[in-house]
Amino acid sequence: MAQTAREPARDGLPKGFRSAELGWPELHRIPHPPYRLPLLGDVVGASRRTPMQDSLRYARRLGPIFRRRVFGKEFVFVWGASLAADLADETRFAKHVGLGVANLRPVAGDGLFTAYNHEPNWQLAHDVLAPGFSREAMAGYHVMMLDVAARLTGHWDLAEASGRAVDVPGDMTKLTLETIARTGFGHDFGSFERARPHPFVTAMVGTLGYAQRRNTVPAPLAPWLLRDASRRNAADIAYLNRTVDDLVRERRSTGGGGGGGVGDLLDRMLETVHPRTGERLSPENVRRQVITFLVAGHETTSGALSFALHYLAQHPDVAARARAEVDRVWGDTEAPGYEQVAKLRHVRRVLDESLRLWPTAPAFAREAREDTLLGGAYPMRPGAWALVLTGMLHRDPEVWGPDAERFDPDRFDAKAVRARAPHTFKPFGTGARACIGRQFALHEATLVLGLLLRRYELRPDPGYRLRVAERLTLMPEGLRLHLARRTAAPASSPSHPDDAGAAGEQDAGNAGSASRCPVHRAGD
Repeated sequence: MAQTAREPARDGLPKGFRSAELGWPELHRIPHPPYRLPLLGDVVGASRRTPMQDSLRYARRLGPIFRRRVFGKEFVFVWGASLAADLADETRFAKHVGLGVANLRPVAGDGLFTAYNHEPNWQLAHDVLAPGFSREAMAGYHVMMLDVAARLTGHWDLAEASGRAVDVPGDMTKLTLETIARTGFGHDFGSFERARPHPFVTAMVGTLGYAQRRNTVPAPLAPWLLRDASRRNAADIAYLNRTVDDLVRERRSTGGGGGGGVGDLLDRMLETVHPRTGERLSPENVRRQVITFLVAGHETTSGALSFALHYLAQHPDVAARARAEVDRVWGDTEAPGYEQVAKLRHVRRVLDESLRLWPTAPAFAREAREDTLLGGAYPMRPGAWALVLTGMLHRDPEVWGPDAERFDPDRFDAKAVRARAPHTFKPFGTGARACIGRQFALHEATLVLGLLLRRYELRPDPGYRLRVAERLTLMPEGLRLHLARRTAAPASSPSHPDDAGAAGEQDAGNAGSASRCPVHRAGD
């Protein structure tokens, strides 16, 4: 439907624009920031490099639902827990592919993360690949995760011996890229043997940054303002495609890849037929899924580990409690078994509390399947969509209390988790299109945190203040830690009564301390 009138409505939008373009018949009821500028929109005080963190600031001022306009594009944000829970209703709402996610379609196409709901390849790939994240498959990946973690600790041992600080985001990126490449595709990028990031990482960061930047530039001016960036993005996409094509070609020539005897993800993509239809993934679809897993499978996990290590270093009481748990549960076992990772209850809570404060995928979008009322109050037409601002949902004081900004892992003990309403903790999205690799990421991150806590004391740079960089995902910027090797520690008794048991009863984790973390936006 085209825009039909030019007469301004009371909120400054042309009449007809709301229903035609957004599907929100009463958009004027939703608050927006003050000082809205003609043509430019809500850009006063905003930073092009930190749009999500800007939205967090607006959310605190404007309430559980609000809107922003940037260069003629209107976006509706939701973060109130009751509204977010309503959007999680799969009978009325579905995933919406928009904003930066849609900008990734030139590289990922109809991959699991970027497919539109009507595209059949999403369901085909999901059904074919879901067994690759079964318990049996995960137990096979565990051994390879340990091998990659040993490369990380070898790298960190050299840094510790020489007194050098470690680059936490850079090294976590190396770790998680090698982990998904090894476990999923039988490939070794040699990240820890390189002085600089692997070109795959450089290209990936380039495509993510370009996708986000597209949202901050007026569409009619993009061909001119982003001309050089567009050329670089095309080169980055071409490199990603070549890398994956080479990887697939090598597999076809050499045969199966492993994965604990059940076949890795690439084997499944190439050899498995759909259990009901008999369909296979096309060569183009295989390429898109491999790129999706390599990018999404390491980018968000590396951020989660980096934030967790930051908070552990800043809160030595939390680190001591988690370390005591590792010593008690793992004892002097050099290589913990698959089942032992799930028993690190407090370590998992540290991870989940870090994901609460800084979900590395900071938002997800939902669209109406039918005419409906959001929260019983806001009319939405089919296709109308809103962006769930996860970082503010995780800070809703009605759910998390007046100290929601405080890092406290005990928010995720079993009793607290059971007492909370559903759909209040969503670091992996929601519904049928939630992250398929969630358990993989949680197991990997918990294992790595346990290994690092057992081996090192983490010492922060006294002058460091958390700055969060955005490239569709979130990552601590400039985070460096100093290390001190631990002497062998005997198994100890639990430092907290809730730490003496098996983990796994929660959808999240926790961490504890009373200080408020000062945060600055990257680039300001």
